[in-house]
Amino acid sequence: MEVLFWLGFGVILYTYIGYPVVLGVLVRLRKNKGQHDNFFVDEAELPEITLVVACFNEADILDQKIQNTLQLDYPTSKRNLFFVTDGSSDNSGEIIQKYPELKLFHENARKGKNAAVNRVMAFVKTPIVIFCDANTFLNKKSLQLIARHYKDENVGAVAGEKRVMQSEQDNAASSGEGAYWKYESKLKKWDSELHTVVGAAGELFSIRTSLYEQVPAGVLIEDFRLSMNIAKKGFRVIYEPEAYAMETSSESMGEEHKRKVRISAGGLIEVWYFRDLLNIFKYGWLSFQYVSHRMLRWTFAPLGLLVLLITNIFLAADGNVFYGSVFIAQLLFYFVAIAGYLLRNRKIRFKILFVPYYFLFMNLSVYQGLFRLLRGKQSAVWDKAKRAQIA
Repeated sequence: MEVLFWLGFGVILYTYIGYPVVLGVLVRLRKNKGQHDNFFVDEAELPEITLVVACFNEADILDQKIQNTLQLDYPTSKRNLFFVTDGSSDNSGEIIQKYPELKLFHENARKGKNAAVNRVMAFVKTPIVIFCDANTFLNKKSLQLIARHYKDENVGAVAGEKRVMQSEQDNAASSGEGAYWKYESKLKKWDSELHTVVGAAGELFSIRTSLYEQVPAGVLIEDFRLSMNIAKKGFRVIYEPEAYAMETSSESMGEEHKRKVRISAGGLIEVWYFRDLLNIFKYGWLSFQYVSHRMLRWTFAPLGLLVLLITNIFLAADGNVFYGSVFIAQLLFYFVAIAGYLLRNRKIRFKILFVPYYFLFMNLSVYQGLFRLLRGKQSAVWDKAKRAQIA
């Protein structure tokens, strides 16, 4: 029983605290070796790019998105702007057609984002393609900041940063998602500095067009599949935190639940697909980063929480002071998480209540994602989560 307790405790501790500490130390040691970046120094050197924006019934925000896109600072002669609206039943296409600078791709059939992007990629002739979501807003220099990294031939993809718009008083969806992405962004930055990012966020990322592989219909997190396949081929996936995509949080925890369960189900699919990355003798640093940053979160960490709680109950029942104290600490954590659950749809100042709740919510989503996969009820074509309105 004690062995299981310490295994569960060790997995959780390493996944969420140990790996960031180890990663931070390794990055410091690597920086001491005189690493430096290799960028384009002149706008004339910038490569031609294509920006692909996949939309599904985004009419309420499309004008704002297009205005933001047209204001991006990149030589107009070197950029193509593709908007894809497959399956949209609103007037998204009509809105896009008002802007001659944009090229619209539309099919009435809705086959999912993967099919839409696969179809459009046949028309991309530039060496670099950048993907972003229709409900995100990019900072003015984002395209230049991403494109500059491709001067290094070893770079196969560049990931931007996702930022969640927050206000002083947020509900659980906003506070939890915002805190998570601040933590996640730091890890991505260090991952990139050590070796490579392990999974780009679909809100903003780019790849060398020549490295694109069609994503099968059943893949749920296509950004992860694309970027990891590139890393697996030996190319680096770079993180560029100064190129960022801003979006609002999910409208509610119910809407956030849609996203997290889908991502969790998709993560489990990717764990099986990338199982050969467990061979650290073949993939070296990539294996270490993938297992530590991704695989454990989607497999052993959620299981570790359950094992830790169950074994702690039996060990504390024997009267051991240490295990009793740990059990009380666990109860306190779950009590705060429950309080966060009860207040999840309220806008409060004490955001710390939402952190334990969101952490537990993410791990429970892995179990729900697994059950959906086993029942065969997770479709690649899904109802998108509603986002909070822009203030």
